[in-house]
Amino acid sequence: MTHRGVEIVLGRLATDETIRQRFRQSPAQALRDLVALGIELSTVEIAALESLDPGAVGHFAHALDPRLQKAVLVPGPRPDAESPEPAAPEEAS
Repeated sequence: MTHRGVEIVLGRLATDETIRQRFRQSPAQALRDLVALGIELSTVEIAALESLDPGAVGHFAHALDPRLQKAVLVPGPRPDAESPEPAAPEEAS
Protein backbone atom coordinates (compact mmCIF):
# COMPACT_ATOMS: atom_id res chain seq x y z
CA MET A 1 0.00 0.00 0.00
CA THR A 2 1.29 3.46 -0.88
CA HIS A 3 0.10 6.75 0.49
CA ARG A 4 0.04 8.48 -2.90
CA GLY A 5 -3.76 8.35 -3.10
CA VAL A 6 -4.09 9.67 0.45
CA GLU A 7 -1.74 12.54 -0.36
CA ILE A 8 -3.76 13.40 -3.45
CA VAL A 9 -7.07 13.35 -1.56
CA LEU A 10 -5.69 15.46 1.30
CA GLY A 11 -4.28 17.93 -1.20
CA ARG A 12 -7.58 18.17 -3.03
CA LEU A 13 -9.49 18.62 0.24
CA ALA A 14 -7.09 21.37 1.29
CA THR A 15 -7.13 23.30 -1.98
CA ASP A 16 -10.51 22.68 -3.65
CA GLU A 17 -13.57 24.27 -2.04
CA THR A 18 -15.98 22.27 -4.20
CA ILE A 19 -14.54 18.97 -3.03
CA ARG A 20 -14.49 20.20 0.59
CA GLN A 21 -18.16 21.10 0.31
CA ARG A 22 -19.01 17.65 -1.09
CA PHE A 23 -16.91 16.06 1.68
CA ARG A 24 -18.83 18.05 4.34
CA GLN A 25 -22.13 16.84 2.89
CA SER A 26 -21.10 13.19 2.49
CA PRO A 27 -17.52 12.08 3.12
CA ALA A 28 -18.17 8.57 1.78
CA GLN A 29 -19.71 9.82 -1.48
CA ALA A 30 -17.00 12.43 -2.01
CA LEU A 31 -14.34 9.74 -1.62
CA ARG A 32 -16.19 7.37 -3.97
CA ASP A 33 -16.27 10.17 -6.54
CA LEU A 34 -12.51 10.69 -6.21
CA VAL A 35 -11.86 6.95 -6.52
CA ALA A 36 -14.05 6.95 -9.65
CA LEU A 37 -11.70 9.60 -11.08
CA GLY A 38 -8.83 7.13 -10.74
CA ILE A 39 -7.38 7.92 -7.32
CA GLU A 40 -6.32 4.63 -5.77
CA LEU A 41 -7.29 4.11 -2.13
CA SER A 42 -7.40 0.96 -0.03
CA THR A 43 -10.42 0.22 2.17
CA VAL A 44 -8.29 1.12 5.22
CA GLU A 45 -7.35 4.47 3.66
CA ILE A 46 -10.97 5.20 2.72
CA ALA A 47 -12.11 4.44 6.28
CA ALA A 48 -9.40 6.69 7.72
CA LEU A 49 -10.25 9.55 5.35
CA GLU A 50 -13.98 9.18 6.04
CA SER A 51 -13.26 9.69 9.73
CA LEU A 52 -11.66 13.10 9.16
CA ASP A 53 -13.48 15.98 10.81
CA PRO A 54 -14.76 18.14 7.93
CA GLY A 55 -14.50 21.22 10.17
CA ALA A 56 -10.82 20.54 10.83
CA VAL A 57 -10.23 20.05 7.10
CA GLY A 58 -11.91 23.39 6.40
CA HIS A 59 -9.94 25.13 9.14
CA PHE A 60 -6.69 23.80 7.69
CA ALA A 61 -7.71 24.82 4.17
CA HIS A 62 -8.50 28.38 5.25
CA ALA A 63 -5.12 28.64 6.97
CA LEU A 64 -3.36 28.06 3.62
CA ASP A 65 -2.16 30.94 1.50
CA PRO A 66 -5.01 31.77 -0.93
CA ARG A 67 -2.60 31.42 -3.86
CA LEU A 68 -2.61 27.67 -3.16
CA GLN A 69 -6.40 27.42 -3.44
CA LYS A 70 -8.09 26.27 -6.62
CA ALA A 71 -10.06 29.05 -8.25
CA VAL A 72 -13.80 28.49 -8.20
CA LEU A 73 -15.21 29.42 -11.57
CA VAL A 74 -18.77 30.66 -11.74
CA PRO A 75 -20.46 30.42 -15.12
CA GLY A 76 -21.61 33.69 -16.56
CA PRO A 77 -20.64 36.38 -19.01
CA ARG A 78 -16.98 37.29 -19.09
CA PRO A 79 -16.39 40.90 -18.11
CA ASP A 80 -13.91 41.32 -20.97
CA ALA A 81 -16.15 39.74 -23.61
CA GLU A 82 -16.88 42.05 -26.48
CA SER A 83 -20.46 42.65 -27.50
CA PRO A 84 -21.23 41.72 -31.07
CA GLU A 85 -21.34 44.71 -33.38
CA PRO A 86 -24.86 45.71 -34.44
CA ALA A 87 -25.80 44.64 -37.93
CA ALA A 88 -25.65 47.34 -40.57
CA PRO A 89 -29.07 48.51 -41.74
CA GLU A 90 -30.13 47.09 -45.06
CA GLU A 91 -30.28 49.48 -47.98
CA ALA A 92 -33.56 49.93 -49.79
CA SER A 93 -33.51 48.89 -53.45
